[in-house]
Amino acid sequence: MSPPSPLIDLAADTATRPGEGMRQAIAAAVVGDEQRGEDPTTLALEARVAELLGQEKALFLPSGTMANQIAFLVHCRAGDEIVCAENAHVFGSEGAGAAALSGAQFRPIETATGLFSVEDVVRRLRVPRHRSPRSRVIAIEQTTNRGGGRIWPEATILALKALAQEKGLALHMDGARLLNAAVATGLPAARFAAPCDSVWIDLSKGLGCPVGAVLAGPEGFIEEALIWKHRLGGAMRQSGILAAAGLYALDHNVARMAEDHANARRLARWLGGVPGLGLQPEGDVTNILFLDLAGTGVPARTLAEALFGAGIRVNVEGESRVRMVTHLDISAEDVEVAGRAIVAALARLRSPQPGG
Repeated sequence: MSPPSPLIDLAADTATRPGEGMRQAIAAAVVGDEQRGEDPTTLALEARVAELLGQEKALFLPSGTMANQIAFLVHCRAGDEIVCAENAHVFGSEGAGAAALSGAQFRPIETATGLFSVEDVVRRLRVPRHRSPRSRVIAIEQTTNRGGGRIWPEATILALKALAQEKGLALHMDGARLLNAAVATGLPAARFAAPCDSVWIDLSKGLGCPVGAVLAGPEGFIEEALIWKHRLGGAMRQSGILAAAGLYALDHNVARMAEDHANARRLARWLGGVPGLGLQPEGDVTNILFLDLAGTGVPARTLAEALFGAGIRVNVEGESRVRMVTHLDISAEDVEVAGRAIVAALARLRSPQPGG
């Protein structure tokens, strides 16, 4: 089915399209040979992100999934183990990339929020012995995707860093929505990122770029990451065309993420009184909101199809779970339209049918 036009796309913040200012920056980009280290716009973006995240160096990559996988390839050897949340993107949404590429396996922690404690990690660390996997990486996700956009507290990150140093592990942050956390808390991104041994930010989500991610870490880590970038086909030649979008986004699209958070809260208020409908998270919302439809008796796919016909796209996350994400292409008016449509669709779909 072709999407209706216009479409209010709440399925993901990857739905954003570059605006006129970003398109002008792309068109005016000064470019060179990235592989020779001669693309000035790419170099400028990498330096900017390294400083933003409190790291020594950074590397521009085509995608966040590649950033995660390169980090694991640098940190791990075959047979190593990565501790993460069981609902983390690296565990459930990257095609078992760590197993396929670095030969590492995951030791997941059960958590509905995507957050976990030092004690949770300690219980899953292996006692070193020749016949056991080697615990090697603690992976955290800022903000938590399937945890409803929750924010890792700085204190917990610092505690995990201390544990990692004590046990000889690496601390890796999937920072796909790290800047959402920075905007929501008012803290510099480096407060969350600097303690990590590797961290990246996504350019194509809340920042509104058409493509790209930037991986950061110590200089030695980035030197090894560059090798894997080439091995995995991540070299992009005159990549300043894309890097220019990232620089524009960092100048213009960070502070405005507060509008996305306000719109997500507005949507939660619209839906908070619907009988049987559960919301996650129940408290503070960044830009991700999950609907638990189990108490309504309406299947998630049924609701999604009804909304799509009304020009609203949401993401189905199981039989009774729907995800909605606000972003720079979603206005306050769009949220009002979507809120009314969801309330009306649920009322209609849960009503007894004639002859039923």
